Order: sequence, then C-alpha cells, then structure tokens
Amino acid sequence: MTEAPAPEPFTERDYAERIRRATQDAVAAGLSGLLVTPGPDMVWLCGYQPTALTERLTLLVLAPESQPRLLVPALERPDAESAPGAGVLRMTEWRDGQDPYAAAAGLLRPGGRYGVSDAAWALHLLGLQEALPLTAYRALTTSLPMLRAVKDEHEIARLEAAGAAADATYEELLSVRFAGRREFEVAADLSRLLLEHGHEQVDFTVVGSGPNGANPHHEAGDRVIQEGDMVVLDFGGLLDGYGSDTTRTVHVGEPTREEIRVHGIVREAQQEAFEAVRPGVPCQLIDRVARAVIENAGYGDHFIHRTGHGIGVTTHEPPYMVEGEEQPLVPGMCFSVEPGIYLPGRFGVRIEDIVTVTPDGGRRLNNTDREMALVE
Repeated sequence: MTEAPAPEPFTERDYAERIRRATQDAVAAGLSGLLVTPGPDMVWLCGYQPTALTERLTLLVLAPESQPRLLVPALERPDAESAPGAGVLRMTEWRDGQDPYAAAAGLLRPGGRYGVSDAAWALHLLGLQEALPLTAYRALTTSLPMLRAVKDEHEIARLEAAGAAADATYEELLSVRFAGRREFEVAADLSRLLLEHGHEQVDFTVVGSGPNGANPHHEAGDRVIQEGDMVVLDFGGLLDGYGSDTTRTVHVGEPTREEIRVHGIVREAQQEAFEAVRPGVPCQLIDRVARAVIENAGYGDHFIHRTGHGIGVTTHEPPYMVEGEEQPLVPGMCFSVEPGIYLPGRFGVRIEDIVTVTPDGGRRLNNTDREMALVE
C-alpha cells in the first residue's frame, strides 16, 4: 500500500494564532483568561502532551495582559520545551515538595473568572479554589464551546486524510468473513486495518450484530455473527493527530423487506440532513431534518441519540447536532451526521459521515457507498 505523504507540521505561528484567538474569545465571553490542563485543548493550543498524565499539576494560563505561561513540574520541563508550540510560551516550573497551587496562584488574578478545560482533574480545580477562594471557574465547553470547532485548511486536510483511511478500511473489511465469527474478531480486523491504513491510534471499533446493533453504544462482544444478521460497524481513531469516525450497516446474506425499508429510511435521513448543511443554519436544524424523516416514517421513538458531534484532535467534541444547540454553522466546522433507528431485541441501523461546512453548503469527508452492503 502506498502511504500518503505526511502533512506539514503545525508551526509556532499556527499555535500563536490559536492562542490569540482563544484569548480574544475568552475576553469576549467575560473571562479573565483560560486555564488549560493536559488534554485536547492543550494539544491544540501549543502541541504539548505530557508523556504521562499524573497528579502533578501542568497548567497553561492564557490572559490578555500577559504572555502565555505554561506551569510544569520541573522533571517534565525538558519534554514541555520540545513541544512544537513551546517557543510562544513562557515556562514556569515547580518542584516536588513545593505547593503547585501557590505557584499557579501567582499567575492568576485574585478574584478573576477563568474558563477551565473540561479535562481538568477535580484534584487540581479544588487545589486552585483553595489557593484563590475568590476566583471563579467555568468549564470551557460552557464558556467557549466553539474553541476548537472551526478548522483551518490544514486541519481539514488532516481530517480528510483520516476519513479516506477509514473509508479504505471499510472497503477492505467487506471482503472478510462475518458469519460464524464473533464480534470481537471482526473488531480486531477493523483495528488492524485502521492501523495499516495509517492511523496511529484506534479509538473505537463497534461491531453490533443482530440485537446488539439496537444498542448505539454496544462495542464488540463474543456473540457469534449469524446468517441473516444486520451488523452496525462504527469505527475511528487518530491519523496525524486528527480524528476519523464513520458508520456503515451491512447485512449477512439476504435482508428482509423490513430491514431494507429501515435501512432506506436512515439513508434518506442522513442524506437530507447532509443537504441541510450550510453556513448560518443552527446546529439543531441538522438534527431536526434527520429526525423529521425518521418520525414521518413511524420510527421516531427509535432514534434515541443526537444526530452528530464535532471532530478534530478528538473524535468527539463540540459542536453537537442536537435540539437546543442554536450555534450557527460556519465554514470550517467539521462534524458527524449519523442518524439511526434501533429496534430493541432485533437490529439497528446507523449511517455516519464526517462533514465539513463550506462557504456554500457542506462536503463529506467519508465517501464509501451508503447502500446496504451484503457480506458473507
């Protein structure tokens, strides 16, 4: 297999621009700044990910009146200084035996109001609250839900490559044997193929056969896949640091008339939701469009999850295509469109593509056939 060329790495200029935007958005949201702990926000803002997540406090502090500061344990400073965005940060270290929260307090404004990474440990947030009891904190998803939502062209290129690799994985999986094998064996094939097609990390490999497909969060168990089963395949991971996530539903042998009908309804809902993607429409409209198709067909009670979620340096992140989310779509947003019907004790159907918003509509980043594939 010919490997695609690796993308150009993000530069200090890229990270500086992300930090500038994040700080500007924090001020607009009425915050004194942002407190970013290890996790996807830190990776996106400066490219640093500690080799091990421990109880030692690591904190990126962004505030409009000062240079970005990264507080790190002294023993981890060499790793932090090698991060691709380290050149735009000012490093501050603390040593074992010192109080890290006292060190962090010196970087914050007493009585300030800060957005905090969703991934922050309760241990660290409680420590900051004790050190600065008059300071207030808000989760970043609440205060800046669109922090990482709008991707630039280089990020979209990575997502497109990840989607193409997931598509190649699906195409190759169609030739493997399903009947007579256990779900976890097919899941192992998915994992192997994702890695062979370039992913450095596999996040999930859902194989829901027969009645297991009626559980949207079923992963893969020891059920033996049988002739006549509908099988939901939902899989993804990270390639060059950006996510893939796609779902197709296949059938072992010839499907029944009802199975064909249900699959066709989901495919129609997915297509109409995709066609509704355009700048300016609220996220909830995408959910409403997909849901209307399924409700009108009489299966509304069996579409039991949101229509989509954002994707980027993680496979699930804001924005969410769900009722109540009024955030308008803007070019550069990337998210899944994945309606489904789940009939308890019988079977489920889900079809999912990653979509990016363009200036005049939407563009799919997954392009495998959405018809029901028949497998052996």
